[in-house]
Amino acid sequence: MKRAIVAALLVLAFASPTWALQDQAVKAVQLTKTMNSWDGSTLPPYPAGQPEITILRITVSPGVRLPLHEHPVINAGVLLKGELTVVTEKGATLHLHAGDSIVEVVDKWHYGINEGKEPAEIIVFYAGVEGESITVKETGRP
Repeated sequence: MKRAIVAALLVLAFASPTWALQDQAVKAVQLTKTMNSWDGSTLPPYPAGQPEITILRITVSPGVRLPLHEHPVINAGVLLKGELTVVTEKGATLHLHAGDSIVEVVDKWHYGINEGKEPAEIIVFYAGVEGESITVKETGRP
């Protein structure tokens, strides 16, 4: 019994510096925590069904305007490089720069435009439902 206790203490003693070194090598920074999209709207409840996560890396060339579209699902992203402006159909505007995060508007028509001089690259995470679209373009508008 004493040997087991001593062994456990030795393991803890030698493990502690390892954890301390790991803690120094890992840093977590919260970019966003919210219940609202970027325009202040409250996010809708998650839809029923089998969850399906989609992660896209989207690159928008300088001067390119994306078509008017909407997202029926909650999504959020981080702009990795460049600049991106997001504009709702009602004129609300958000300017993003590299490192900025966005919680996108849901069920609101909007578009993005790269007004910068370099490609804008963004990673977007969509919390959807299996078999449902994550983006509806203007052509599919009722």
